[in-house]
Amino acid sequence: MQELANSPPIRIVIAEDQAIVRRGSALLLSMEADMEVVGQARNGVEAVELAQLLRPDVVLMDLHMPIKGGVAATREITMALPATQILVLTTLDDDETVFEAVRAGAHAYLLKDVEEDELLETVRALKRGESRLTPQIARKVMDQFRRLATPAYAPSREAPPAEMSRAAPEPAYKADALTDKEERVLQHIAEGMSNRQIATTLFLAEGTVKNYVSRIMDKLHANTRTELALKCRRQS
Repeated sequence: MQELANSPPIRIVIAEDQAIVRRGSALLLSMEADMEVVGQARNGVEAVELAQLLRPDVVLMDLHMPIKGGVAATREITMALPATQILVLTTLDDDETVFEAVRAGAHAYLLKDVEEDELLETVRALKRGESRLTPQIARKVMDQFRRLATPAYAPSREAPPAEMSRAAPEPAYKADALTDKEERVLQHIAEGMSNRQIATTLFLAEGTVKNYVSRIMDKLHANTRTELALKCRRQS
């Protein structure tokens, strides 16, 4: 508690086009002693402008907004401000939207029916450098990872070699790119687990897990933890 009291508050910008939702979120977050809402945006353009002006720790990002959507705004903010964490808070849970947001750089993805405590804990987790996904979103990400990691084409014995080479897609990354332990760590990341949770599950030191995460990011050329489950290294 003493450490919390001595830490600066988590600075938050809320990007939400519905005024009642935006103001309700601002009220909820502002009631927390370790959080401060420094700006509110009504669309993606305002979100980018406020983020660049205020450089918040976290942006609470809706995806369906006028003028500029949340995915485009997320992409611009993460490119310009890598230290700013994007927490997607939306009603949209279709596969395409989820993957677009993750590829754009979202660090967490929650649905608007999330419990208040989970939203608050996710904001704090982002400040600690963690990523969070709701269970249903984590399953979508993991399923997509499996599809990317496994060649979709299984050539028949009758297919001629030239035809096989044209039809078979290039694997998303080399099958031996990750060790067995790294594969397990990656799976837990895609499930939304923190480094501490992974360490407990795999009976490792938290520092060891951090090293694994760093190596996996390097191998898969990923910029964020959530991107790890989607962005895989191409074959050289």
